[in-house]
Formats: sequence, structure tokens, C-alpha cells
Amino acid sequence: MTASQTRPRVMGIVNVTPDSFSDGGRFLDPASGLGHARRLIADGADILDIGGESTRPGATPVAEEDEIARVVPLIQALRAQSDIPISIDTMKPAVARAAVAAGATIWNDVAALRFAPDAAEVAAELGCQVVLMHMLGQPGTMQDAPAYDDVVAEVEAFLLARAESAVAAGVARDRIWLDPGVGFGKTPEHNLALIAALPRLVALGYPVLLGASRKRFIAALDPLGAEPGQRLGGSLAAHLAGATAGVAAVRAHDVRETAQALAVWDAVFPRRAAHT
Repeated sequence: MTASQTRPRVMGIVNVTPDSFSDGGRFLDPASGLGHARRLIADGADILDIGGESTRPGATPVAEEDEIARVVPLIQALRAQSDIPISIDTMKPAVARAAVAAGATIWNDVAALRFAPDAAEVAAELGCQVVLMHMLGQPGTMQDAPAYDDVVAEVEAFLLARAESAVAAGVARDRIWLDPGVGFGKTPEHNLALIAALPRLVALGYPVLLGASRKRFIAALDPLGAEPGQRLGGSLAAHLAGATAGVAAVRAHDVRETAQALAVWDAVFPRRAAHT
């Protein structure tokens, strides 16, 4: 994820899981997953984020050998066909290690290198870029009455502490990204506060990844309600807010529409920035 840019990169989501909140089961078969990944590239994805374990609220943990069996064949097949940057969405160091060996160059960790005692050391050993995300609790319980005194200050402090912990373990500072974790142990009000505070998080000096695509807070703002597949408008609004704040990338299910929205945004409000 290193290049000059005038808009955030688009990270396309490839869930090879049976139970993800939006597209669980659709791309579990390796051929389906590869086909979906190729479509996302054609639609304008700059990065692909591949995950073999759902982290939706209430999700059931997956054994690391099962997770590896889901993601590694897809990463290998994709790497044989494309040089697009590949991110592995996992909490487990063993899965990250296998994915990087297969061709991934980014470790997107919703646990911010806290899942295992050796996670930070493995990240340093692998030398890949690492996304550190804020999550309150665990996926199975994170939406059970999440509470903060000051959500922005607490998320900011957490992310800075995790970044410093990673650096202390040997991860290069310029390999670290931050993600406020929209939807991970937050109420709709918490999510909105974090999106509004993105300029403050960007000012910390690390590239910021925003993942608001099809999240539940969008439905909470829709007077008609909205199932995950009906949340495109809200997803685009959140990601354009992120673009205005200076985030480096947005994580999206609807890549074509997101890339188009960002192209128009960039034409109207050109930004000159370089993220490393």
C-alpha cells in the first residue's frame, strides 16, 4: 500500500466464509472466491482483503487450520494471476504466516496483534504491513452493551498504544496502519463520533483504514431500515467522509460504486497526498 495518490485506495472484500454478515457462503468455494476477486479487480479495487473467519457480532471462532485451508489456495491462485496487493484479514499469527508465504503483503488484524502472545513478534518477522484495528472485547460479545467515557479519546489512545507496542516488538513504524474499528464494539452513536473524528486520527501520522461498508449503524439511520445489501448509499457517504478527512484507504464490498464515488469526489475536491 505504497504510492502517491489523490484519493483513498479501495480495499475490496473477499470473504471465504460461510457466515460473514453480508456475503457469508457466497464465495466459500475456491473457484467462486477467485471469480469474485477477479471481478473486484476489474471493478477498480486497489487492494484485496481476504478473510477466512467471520468477525461479525456473535461470530463463532474458526480453527486456524480451517482458516488456512480457506484462504491460502485463493491467495496462491490470485497471486499467480495478478500482482495486486493482497491483505490477509486474520487475528491468528499462524494464518498470517501462511498467507504471507502464499503471497499476501498486508496483515489486517482486528485484534491489533493481541490474539496471541507472539503476534507482534510474528508481524516483525514477516516484515509485512500491518493494520491495527480497535475492537472492544471479542467478536462474539463485542456488541453486548458497548460503553465508553469518551469513545474518540479511548480509541485514539488504544491505537497509539498498540502502534508503540508493535514498534517495540520490531515492526517498522512505516509499516503500521490504524483502523478505528467502526462496528466493532460500538453503538451507532460511537461509530458516527469516530467517523466525525477521523481528521484527529489521521493527524496521528499513521495511514488510516476506514471500514464502514454495509455496517449496521447505517440501517439505524435509515427510517425504512436496511438489510446489508441495501446499505450502499450509507456506505458511500461514510467513505466520502473518510476521504475528506484524509484516510488512506476504505474497505468496501461495492468496489465499482466506491471507486466511482471517489473519482467524482477527487475531481471536485482534488487532494495531493502521499501515504507510505
